[in-house]
Parts: sequence; structure tokens; C-alpha cells
Amino acid sequence: MAGQDYAEAAEFMRNNVRLRTLPMAVKFLKDKAFPEKTRQPSVALGKRVTVCQAVSMARLYGWTVGLAKEDLICVPAGIAFGFSNADDTAAAIGKLFCGGAYARTEETGTREGMSICRLAKDEYTALLIAPLARATFEPDIVVLYGNPAQIMRFVQAWSYQEGERIVGNFGGKIECAEYLIAPFKEQKPRVAIPGMGDRVFSLTQDDEMVFSLPAKGLPQLLTGLQEAGKKVGAGYPVTFFLNFQPEFPPHFKAMGKELGLL
Repeated sequence: MAGQDYAEAAEFMRNNVRLRTLPMAVKFLKDKAFPEKTRQPSVALGKRVTVCQAVSMARLYGWTVGLAKEDLICVPAGIAFGFSNADDTAAAIGKLFCGGAYARTEETGTREGMSICRLAKDEYTALLIAPLARATFEPDIVVLYGNPAQIMRFVQAWSYQEGERIVGNFGGKIECAEYLIAPFKEQKPRVAIPGMGDRVFSLTQDDEMVFSLPAKGLPQLLTGLQEAGKKVGAGYPVTFFLNFQPEFPPHFKAMGKELGLL
């Protein structure tokens, strides 16, 4: 898709599903070559941030944000994104989980760490995140935040086109790996429940979930949004069914008859 097409896609999705925040384009970079006007937190803000903070800067502020190792303060994400010196990233995550009482033992923490989608050490040097409508680069993935009913529509749209149900991998921790790394590495859409970091550091709200997909799948998603369930009026907001006669308690009915109402 061309840049103008991405802008039109972003506008269509925001209008069709009434998204509260901006759809995002994300690219994994082999070398740290950021486009002009990219905000790199360590330079633009003089601070290190979390990955989920950078995501919120893009979806709430409309910024283009570039993240390299020197921009990250989040140790779990640094490990998962391959920015650390750890040779065994699953074991490093397991030790971290155990230390924070998120795992009963380092062994159980490592087992969970192995199930988290991760990048190899130095596999990529930077991450680029921008509003989809303003991205000046070809994204690897597209990331969409919404409430459960909005995410339901994206899931329905994808299933309509591809005939497959969406996979989720939930742990409540390092969920940035689930909505950023997983759809990139596996080239399949993901639904994610934002984790603790998203909620503490990134202003992620209690009702927000994430749907992310490879950018090449965006045309199928857009077609699915237009077609999925249209014969039964499916859409967002979900239309309530009101064609029924309510029932009231017996004493309401008795008084209604007494007063000539029923």
C-alpha cells in the first residue's frame, strides 16, 4: 500500500469502528536510521521510556517515535526486544519474573519466558512507531487499540476474509511483545490484553485491548470490516435489540389494571 492508502485506511478504520486513539504503523529496523522529525526519547526528552510509553506517544500525541537501546528504561522489554546482553533471554525473563513474584520459581518463570515471542540478541537495533495516517515509511505491522467490542469487529473482519480465528497468548506481562513482536515474527494477527506496564506507565485504560496484524494484511481487514455481518446489521457501536415487550412485577401490573393503564 502507498502512503496515501495508509492514510485512507486509518481514516476508514477510525470512522467505521469509532476508535478513540490513532491506528499505528510500526517498523523494525536493522540500522538506526530514523526518518526526519522522529522523536527519540533520549534525545528529544532527555529521558529513557518504556516501549508502551512510546506506543502511547504515537497513538495519543500523534508523534513518530524511534526507540533504540539507549531510549529504553524497561528491562523486561529490553530483554524481549533483543537489546540486552542476555544469551538466554527466556532464562533472564524467568529470573526477572521470579524476583518480582510473578513466577513461583525461576524454572516456572523461564517456562513462561520461552512462550513469549522474543527477538534474538541484536537481531534489530531500533523500533519505529508512528500514526498510520502520517507514517513516512512502509510499516511491518499495524497496531490498533480499542475496547472489546471494537476489537471484536476487527476479529470478525479478519475471520470473514481468511477463515481463521485469531490467536492470543496472555500472561499479563511484557505484552508489548505480543502486540508488536508476535505479529511481525509470525506474520499473523494477534489480540493482546495490555499488561501491567501499559497500565502503570502508558495511560492504557481498563477497557482497552489491542489488535495487531502484519501490514500486508490491511487490505483484507478493511474489506472484512465492510462485509462481515452486514446482512444482520453487525457493526460498531453494536445496535441493541428493542423489539420486545418488557415484563413488570405483579403489583405493577395489578395497579396498572386498577388505573386503567393495562
